[in-house]
This record gives sequence, C-alpha cells and structure tokens, in this order.
Amino acid sequence: MPIPSIEFTVGGTGAPLEVVESVRLLVMLTILSLVPAILIMVTSFTRIVVVLSFVRNAISTNAIPPNQVVVALALFITLFVMAPTFRVLQAEVITPYMEGELTQDEALEGARGPISQFMLRYTRENDLALFINASGGERPDSPADVPLTVLIPAFMISELKTAFQMGIMLFVPFLVIDMVVASTLLSMGMFMLPPGTVSLPFKLLLFVLADGWHLVVKSILESF
Repeated sequence: MPIPSIEFTVGGTGAPLEVVESVRLLVMLTILSLVPAILIMVTSFTRIVVVLSFVRNAISTNAIPPNQVVVALALFITLFVMAPTFRVLQAEVITPYMEGELTQDEALEGARGPISQFMLRYTRENDLALFINASGGERPDSPADVPLTVLIPAFMISELKTAFQMGIMLFVPFLVIDMVVASTLLSMGMFMLPPGTVSLPFKLLLFVLADGWHLVVKSILESF
C-alpha cells in the first residue's frame, strides 16, 4: 500500500475575514493548551484535589483510589462548583467573541471580571496584602483593580490553607483509631505486629459506615 504524501503550504488571501478566522483559531488552540494551568490556578481544583488526597492518606490506602480516579473526581466537582462562573463567561464573553461582537482584547478583559470575582471571594485579606506589599506597587482602590499577578498566587495559598484545615479535621478520627489499636497491641505484647495493618480494616469500616465519600464531597461543596 503506497504511503500518501502530505503537503503543507502557506499562501496569501485577499479576504481579511479569512485572516481573522485563522487568528481566532490560533488563539483558541493556544488557550486550550493552557487549560491545565488555568484550571489549577484560578478554579477550585486545588482545594478539591488536596482534600481528596488527604482522605486517601488518612485511611492509609495510598494507592486506592488511584490517582486517575482522584483527579477525575476533583475535575468534575470543579466543573460543578465553577458552573455559575462558566455560564457567565459563556453568555458575556465567549458567545459575543465568537459572533464577532467583541475584540480579542475586550474578550480577555471581560473574562477577567467573573474569574477575579470568584477568586476574591475565597482569598484571605492577609494573603492578598502579602503579595500586594511584596510587589511594591500601589494599593488598589477597589477589588476590581487587583492585578491577576497578585490575585492568583494569593488565591492559591488561601486555597491550600483551607484544604489543609479540612485535611486536619479528616485525619483526627482515623488518628484516634491508630492510637487505640497501637495501645491495645502494646498492652498485649504484640510488638512485632504493625499497628497500621490491624487498624486499616477498622478505618475502612468506619469510613464505609459513615458514608465517608458523601460526607467529604458534601463538606467540599458547602465550603464554596
């Protein structure tokens, strides 16, 4: 079977509209390539995936559920949490831009508003002040004037702090089980039996009886 040849050529055009459509396609492909970074930086994904990882470590099942399952669950919960913001972006930015009602600069500026509002809602003032002071710039007159270079890192460390606070609360009941099992084995003189091996079934039983995944996801959703 002969191998087909592929040729790639770049030619001129006399219709400016074709150039505009090509630029739009290039911009959309660039944005799609940055989606993972944008997802981690400006959405609730960081908090959710860290909390789910804490759950897995608290139960001492380091490989169950697998990383793919944890990330997929965090991704779909993120889409659920961010749905109102995405609907605003779709109605006010994406649709008008695709219909030619907004320029590229206007679309980028329009997308900044809803995303900044979401991040400001969950960013602590001391974290925001830290990066404002470190940047050496002028103090913003209003929340809308906070630059993204300041807001994004402040939002991320605020999300990490919230996730760690939730993780501590998750670890406490399982830590109690570990302490009880370790004390029982020590009192029985079973020094060679690892406490983690004995406590794992009890932690899994507690998690299942309490409907742990339901409670964890409910707590995550209520934190937003």
